[in-house]
Amino acid sequence: MSILKWLFEAQIHFGSKSIAWREVIGGILGLSSAVLGLKRKVIAWPVGIIGDGLLFTVFLGAVFSFGADDQAKNFYGQASRNLLLIIVSVYGWIRWSQHQRSGGEGKPPVTPRWTTTKEKQYLIPAIIIFYLVAFQIFKALGESGTWLTVDTWIFTGTALATYGMSRGYVEFWLVWVAVDAVGVPFAFKNGYYPTGTLYAIYLPFVIWGFISWLKISKKEKESIS
Repeated sequence: MSILKWLFEAQIHFGSKSIAWREVIGGILGLSSAVLGLKRKVIAWPVGIIGDGLLFTVFLGAVFSFGADDQAKNFYGQASRNLLLIIVSVYGWIRWSQHQRSGGEGKPPVTPRWTTTKEKQYLIPAIIIFYLVAFQIFKALGESGTWLTVDTWIFTGTALATYGMSRGYVEFWLVWVAVDAVGVPFAFKNGYYPTGTLYAIYLPFVIWGFISWLKISKKEKESIS
């Protein structure tokens, strides 16, 4: 059996339930990316891209699942979230790499800071528009009810947080907290236990990341002034 075939077919069985191995591996890579990100390591981006690629196939289960029937479900918001993460992560990878090269040896790839008033003036309207457009798209694709709202927020919050990380915004960690708050019940409710567990484990790392970047932003601001 080839590695690719195994990756798309392998399942972990728990009674009548089953979990795709690629969901477990994708979750572990996602968590690793978060830890590397808070340490401002450029490698966080490619690690995250691989993990998001695997999770994209999980949430389009009707297309990529060759295992149990309970894995053959589509959640367009979650799938789109991972696809968007890949796209924004490529941007973040390029930006961090360029910033590190321009700063010379030993220069960190990003300098944490709070968003400016001017940045908030275009970010807030952009977020609202992004959410409303995504909501209508997912609704047209067949999602409905409470989970349509939740799925859309996870998608929007993830896009915002990943973009914020690429720019070095300290607030992006707080956005991840808001994503986790709805991501945990969403994942467990729909049988994505590794992803739900990842969201739950992710929370203390997010708080750690926020405190870490907050301290760095204060320290580097003082050194400049």
